[in-house]
Amino acid sequence: MASGDDINILVLDTEVYSNTGGQSSKATPTGAIAKYTTSGKKICKKDLARMIMTYGYVYVASIAMGANKNQVVKAFVEAESYPGPSLVICYAPCINQGIKKGMGKSQTEAKLAVESGYWPIFRYNPLLVKEGKNPFTLDSKDPDGTLQEFLSGETRFAALEKSFPEESKRLRKKIEQELMDKNEMLKIMAGAGE
Repeated sequence: MASGDDINILVLDTEVYSNTGGQSSKATPTGAIAKYTTSGKKICKKDLARMIMTYGYVYVASIAMGANKNQVVKAFVEAESYPGPSLVICYAPCINQGIKKGMGKSQTEAKLAVESGYWPIFRYNPLLVKEGKNPFTLDSKDPDGTLQEFLSGETRFAALEKSFPEESKRLRKKIEQELMDKNEMLKIMAGAGE
């Protein structure tokens, strides 16, 4: 990304180290159970998109195919045509999340992730600055209030309720606040939260 070269990178974010059997990583969210965080991850997930946006010359998008296919296509087209580095981060449900509906419903899970505010979708296009426009477009709507229901639909969060109920309650509050803060920051970046 820092090279400035015209490259396109797609990150399929499973929120764990999937190729090593679901170990906790910097991408694992607060409160999730994974290998080496059996009592829930205590700190928030790294915000890769916002980190890369600080370069100022990298196209960045956050997408979730089950939530908005048109936004996904738009992000891919913009990333491909962008004359510099581009990063597209895709919400990618995986078996380690323990989707209670089953992996056959991963597109539905992606839609619920976006609607609940768990996974905001957006695009950051530095070329818009030259046109006098805001380079940041928030494509998701305000969270619909279903975050806790969404979290309970995945074993990685729900199992903590059984094994460590008090810690689960504390971490659920923490992730909810983190996501509320993130969504407010994204609204400000889009010019809608002022």
